Amino acid sequence: MSPASPVAPSSALDVVVERRHEPVADVVELTLRSADGRALPPWQPGAHIDVFAGDDVVRQYSLCGPADAATWTIAVRVLQDGLGGSLRMATLSAGDHVTVSEPRNHFELVEAASYVFVAGGIGITPILPMVRSASQRGAAWSLAYGGRSESLMPYLAELRELPGGTLDVWTDDGRGPIDVRRLLEVPSAGTAIYCCGPEPLLAAMESAVGAWPDGALHVERFTPRPVDTSDVHAFDVELVRSGVTLMVTGERSILDTMSDAGIAVPFSCGEGVCGTCETRVLAGAVDHRDSILTPAEQAANDTMMVCVSRARDGRLTLDC
Repeated sequence: MSPASPVAPSSALDVVVERRHEPVADVVELTLRSADGRALPPWQPGAHIDVFAGDDVVRQYSLCGPADAATWTIAVRVLQDGLGGSLRMATLSAGDHVTVSEPRNHFELVEAASYVFVAGGIGITPILPMVRSASQRGAAWSLAYGGRSESLMPYLAELRELPGGTLDVWTDDGRGPIDVRRLLEVPSAGTAIYCCGPEPLLAAMESAVGAWPDGALHVERFTPRPVDTSDVHAFDVELVRSGVTLMVTGERSILDTMSDAGIAVPFSCGEGVCGTCETRVLAGAVDHRDSILTPAEQAANDTMMVCVSRARDGRLTLDC
């Protein structure tokens, strides 16, 4: 059988594009409002939404506008050679209706005495509201922001105006890539590090924080991180609320197996990146293969992403 198609959650919202804006070339900013005029659900820095754009096109975008109950803002990097999702988003204009999820946040901004923010390219979108928050609260902050050239880096003007911190701009046509090792060479207790961007940047950050306190680094990925997927043995999964036990073969995911059995689970990315299919674990050891949960959260074994993660042994019991 083919993989399951994305399923919007029952809490999905109908929103209308209020404004379409292009802050820089190849970036489309969309301001969204509720189609029925009601206030939108609240969110905190680091939150993202799923956007269901039709024809099984669903993508995740960070909320990057100011906290506002009336509107949400997302920014899309348009990739001409991508899989088509950004091109579809780029066709939206004022007045168009779109289905979106409520905000989810696996990249929450923790309370800290100071912050080091690092953003690569469109990875600035979840970082921007974090910098705003730190600036408003009077916390010390620094931001290293990298891109191809300043003309292609959205929100630079606003970032340069935010008080209380320092902005360090790195461009391919200027200084080159962000010097991560130099940036993190001196560990600082009480400092939280937040990074979003392409995988090479995230991998460099993860390898450079060895001397920092555990948990200092927080990252958000656009694409799945590399994991060992060679062990794909079969196992049983008991679904308590559904009252069934299913066998998951090596060729199928838990999500696909549930879909085959007619059990719908909200999901969107299917790659362990978005968190839509997060499911509570009642028993059994999980082989975590997602790119969302922190090592501590994975060790707790409380939840799992059923689109990619599997059982370490022969059986899992899930709350679904």
